[in-house]
Amino acid sequence: MATMIVPNSIAFQLSANSLFFLLLIIFCSSCKTTYAFQGTKSKSFHHILHLNSLLQSAACNSSTQGLHHQKSSLQVVHKHGPCSPLHLDRAKTPPTHAETFFQDEGRVRYIQSRLANKSGSKADVKVTDVANLPAKDGRVVGSGNYIVTVGIGTPKKQLSLIFDTGSDITWTQCEPCLGYCYQQRDAKFDPSVSSTYSNVSCNSVQCSSLLSATGYLPLCSLSTCVYSTQYGDSSFSTGFFAKERLTLTPFDVFDNFLFGCGQNNQGLFGGAAGLLGLGRDQLSLPSQTARKYNKIFSYCLPSSSSSIGFLTLGKCRRYGSKSVKFTPLSTSIQDSSFYGLDITGISVGGKRLSISASVFTTAGAIIDSGTVITRLPLDAYAALRSEFRQRMRRYRMGRELSILDTCYDFSKYKSVNIPKISFFFRGGVKLTIPLVGTLYVANVSQVCLAFAANSDASDIAIFGNTQQKTLQVIYDGAGGRVGFGTKGCY
Repeated sequence: MATMIVPNSIAFQLSANSLFFLLLIIFCSSCKTTYAFQGTKSKSFHHILHLNSLLQSAACNSSTQGLHHQKSSLQVVHKHGPCSPLHLDRAKTPPTHAETFFQDEGRVRYIQSRLANKSGSKADVKVTDVANLPAKDGRVVGSGNYIVTVGIGTPKKQLSLIFDTGSDITWTQCEPCLGYCYQQRDAKFDPSVSSTYSNVSCNSVQCSSLLSATGYLPLCSLSTCVYSTQYGDSSFSTGFFAKERLTLTPFDVFDNFLFGCGQNNQGLFGGAAGLLGLGRDQLSLPSQTARKYNKIFSYCLPSSSSSIGFLTLGKCRRYGSKSVKFTPLSTSIQDSSFYGLDITGISVGGKRLSISASVFTTAGAIIDSGTVITRLPLDAYAALRSEFRQRMRRYRMGRELSILDTCYDFSKYKSVNIPKISFFFRGGVKLTIPLVGTLYVANVSQVCLAFAANSDASDIAIFGNTQQKTLQVIYDGAGGRVGFGTKGCY
């Protein structure tokens, strides 16, 4: 019997009949189902919010899927909404607002620590106090809010995966779960019944590429490459690194797709079968399918959990449209996974805020599909909050909601005027945030400005998924740019 020594003085034993895998724990994020803002109108520099639109539908409105849906598209649904296949599992309850923001803080701290790169290695990220929130075997939100369904193997096995622009490796839980598997809605993938499955060898170039994609050196088990990946909470996945047939749509099938066949997985993945990595590393989905899609994809996150959005691979119909404005990817972000943005300014109600350019350039910014609330440098957020409060002074303030400190009680109103917030990006791009991306609604007496401040000027800003709702966001990896189009879905 041989003994393998791993970090933190944890020893694992390997025998001829069994394999035990490295247990890795770190942090991730979560999100809460939000309210629909149906029937709202915009006028001048304000949105008009009708309070009866805050009622959340309990049924899936399948007619709300993206206006630009095409053959190379997948449906995007909120993990806890009525459109999600995971919604059918009544044993899993959605997270509370407190859990949402607690988990979101975990992801933000993980990303900011990783991008700070103080030690020169992603693997040296420190554990934060979010670790005190116990894992619930996948019953709470994991490293993203939104899922897509793809096919893996031959015959094809349909699996619901979280998609994440801040992760690279795609993985799913696999039988026989030699370590541990959390509870998921779909039946776990069984590689033994697939005719196209094969393990990647330890001495292959593909195995060596895991370091840049995950931040961790691959392990080796009986000549088979073993991957390990961690997220911004107590979530992790470890297992065999393998090749398999990936079916995205009937028109988009890829053989020898590199993915993780998870044998030891724990964490907050909300019942999803795993994760679809949309980052920029060579092991991500956009990179592995670059010959067909040229590293181009787009998505639209629906306005509410009862609506449907889309994820499109390759050029979408609006790709060359004048209605889509592109900004160059930031060159200040050195991490190979994230998509960097250069923010140049913010306006509220048509007024450009007086914020020094150095406030945004000190740490830079990224766009992330897995972070719920946009995080801004302290000085930028202070200016935004001050101007927003000034323009909302006629309305009664409500109780703060966790990290959200600017909330209102609209219980006595039928409609209210909300000042429009616009972001400016390098290249002269102006993006007006939709109303659904401006506010986070706990209830009618606690409607909050959906932005938060970083604690340190050196912390990177993050453009989160709440602010991306209903926008068509286009990632052009080959062209080195990100585009924004309005009214991508509802």
